[in-house]
Order: sequence, then C-alpha cells, then structure tokens
Amino acid sequence: MASWLGRKESGEKGKKGGEEEKRVVLDGTEIRELVENKEAFTTFVEHKFQELDVNHDGKLSVKELQPAVADIGVALGLPAQGSSPDSDHIYSEVLNEFTHGKQEQVSKSEFKEVLSDILLGMAAGLKRDPIIILRIDGEDVKEFVESPKFEPEALSIFSQMESANESLRKCLTVGLQQLTVEHGMPPASDSWVMSNIVEPALQSLPADRLEQPASQDTFFEEFKKLLNNIIQCLQEHPVIVAHSENTFDGSGIKRLLSNKFELDKVDAVVNEAFKMVNADDGKIVDEAEFKKTLTEILGSVMLQLEGNPVSISSNSVVHEPLESSSTLLPPLSLQTSQSEGD
Repeated sequence: MASWLGRKESGEKGKKGGEEEKRVVLDGTEIRELVENKEAFTTFVEHKFQELDVNHDGKLSVKELQPAVADIGVALGLPAQGSSPDSDHIYSEVLNEFTHGKQEQVSKSEFKEVLSDILLGMAAGLKRDPIIILRIDGEDVKEFVESPKFEPEALSIFSQMESANESLRKCLTVGLQQLTVEHGMPPASDSWVMSNIVEPALQSLPADRLEQPASQDTFFEEFKKLLNNIIQCLQEHPVIVAHSENTFDGSGIKRLLSNKFELDKVDAVVNEAFKMVNADDGKIVDEAEFKKTLTEILGSVMLQLEGNPVSISSNSVVHEPLESSSTLLPPLSLQTSQSEGD
C-alpha cells in the first residue's frame, strides 16, 4: 500500500546512539507522481484492469469491480465491507463513482479516469494530513522507564487519578492509557494491544496485589514492573501503529477571514441555513447582524487558538502490516533509513 500512497522513509537514532525509531511517512507523494506520469499510470491501470477482468471481455462488471472497491476502502482506513452500515455506504459511493450509479459494466478508459480521481483525492488528503506508520518494539518505553523523567511523570499520572478505593489493576490500566506513542507505548485502549500486550504483562504481576487498593508507592513500584513486562512483550511482538496529528492554531480561520472569496462562500452557507429554518424573513434574527456576530466569533476563536493551539492526535494499530490480500494495492513494507537524532 505504501508504495503508491506516498512514502517518505525516515529513521531517528535514539539518545543512546544505537536505537532506531522505525517510521514511514505517508504523504501522498508517490500517488501524485504515479498519476502524473502518464506512461507509468497507463501501465499500472493496464495491469490492474487485466487482474480484475476475470472473463477477459474488456469490461469490468460490478462483481469484478468489488476487489478494487474493497482495496480502496482499505486504503481509506475503512473496516471490512459488511461490518458497518456507515462504512458500507462509503463502499457503495466508491462503486457508484465507477458505474455512475447505473452502468453494469465499466470500460478501461472509465476505470482509469475514476481511479485517477480517487488516487489524487487520497494524495491531497495525505498531503494535508500525513500518516506516520510507527514500528513500536519496546525500545522507546525502555528509554522512558530508565530516564530521570519517569518517576515524576508516573507520580503525576497517579495524582491525577481518582484512585480512592480503586484497585491497583484499575489504576495501572488507567496509567497506561496516559502514555502515548511519544513514550513508545501503543494505544492501550486498542483491543488487540490489551489482549496481546497489556493483559500478558499484567499476568506477570502478583494477582492478589492487583486487586488491593492502590497507594502512590505501590502504584509507582508496580507501574515500573508492568512497563518492563510490556517492553519484553513488545520486543517479542512489535506493534505497527498508524499515527496522525493535527494542530489547530487559528491559521485556517485567519486564512478564511482574510479571503473574501472564501468568506462569501460562508455567507452562501449561512443564507442556505436561514432558508432551511425559515429565518430569512428577518422576523426571528437579523441576517446582517447574525453574519457580523458569526465573523466576530470566528475572529475570537482564531485569537484564542493563536495563543493556545490545540493538538489532536489519533493512533490506530495496523494488525497485518506486512501482508495483504489486496489485488489492487501493493502491501505495505516498513523500511528505515538513518538520520542523526537531536
């Protein structure tokens, strides 16, 4: 998948010199390069079309298109077809892009045109919000546990809990959820991570102690033991995590407010909203006053975000990163190059 979702390979040495943080940045670069290279893209489409055209009639039926639709869903991060009505709706929309909602068969030229549009859309999305694929193997957690910042951070985590009468097991589980990929910890809320990493690590701790109320000293001692157990689990079973992060600093709102053309688009949306609620008669809310107030609110939000940016990150475990049954998308492979760390 990475070879045409656009991959930048990078690796950072850990502070101890010999450790590498394996990561792949998907930014859509190779998608754009593929689509913009007419000869290469024509060859790519020819190959994929032949794979999908099972009966070799030069057309793709709805049934023959299904593997392509499924692979595009995977590339978009959707669950398997049939597992969710919401995602199934998106799969249907992708199929409709190929068939225009009525055709029973799709020609090679139509397939190429739609695939080009879909890939360029993916490339634009990845350029705007790149996805970082991380291989978490316990080295960063080990570095965190052995660093001077571990004790104050662990005690800070415990102090923020409502730990009165809570079992040590509950406190340890909540504590793990406060750690992020920056600590080298895969998302503890993920069911696979919980079953294959966290639970085995917890089972190595004294069972009777886990059910007792937690004190600060007990939490610190057992939290360190738990993380050492997790390090061993991650060394044996590294976890691949797709990480994305967005920082909202008001720059988007600033661009909107300074661009009359875009601001006029907002006015058009507001006008439609007024019509939908029958408020365009001026009896309920004055339209001009509402637009002025909305602009002032956006300006205020912009200033707040400029002073206090908000960062939102998401982490998803990639359960089968090196294998793919995809007929349309090449499998993702993690490769690492080296660069000097700070």
